Amino acid sequence: VQLVESGGGSVQPGGSLRLSCTASKYIPNKCGMAWYRQLPGKERELVSTLASDRSTHYADAVKGRFTISQDYAKNTLYLQMNRLKIEDTAMYQCAAYYGDDCNQGPVSAYWGQGTQVTVS
Repeated sequence: VQLVESGGGSVQPGGSLRLSCTASKYIPNKCGMAWYRQLPGKERELVSTLASDRSTHYADAVKGRFTISQDYAKNTLYLQMNRLKIEDTAMYQCAAYYGDDCNQGPVSAYWGQGTQVTVS
C-alpha cells in the first residue's frame, strides 16, 4: 500500500489549504488514520487522528481550525486547514494504522512521503 499526499503549498497567514492522502488500495484491518507534521530538526508532531469508529482527535494547536475527514469510497483522507498561522509551516505526512486487534495491538503503519505547507 502506498500513501500519497497532495495539496500542500504556500499561503499567507489566515489562508486555507486542503491536504489529501490517497491510499493505493483498500487497507484491510485498518485501525485509523492520522496526520502528522514535522519541522527540520524537530520531532514529528501529531496533528489529528480519525479512528475506525470515525471519532476524531486534534492537537490543541490546531483545534477549531483544522478538520480531518475521509472519503471511504476514494480511500482518501483529508485535512482541511483554515486560519493558517506561520507556526503551521511544516512537512505534513499521513499515516494509516492497521492490525488484527486495534485495541490490544500490535499495530503497524503505512506512511506517505509528505507534502510541504508554508505559511508566510
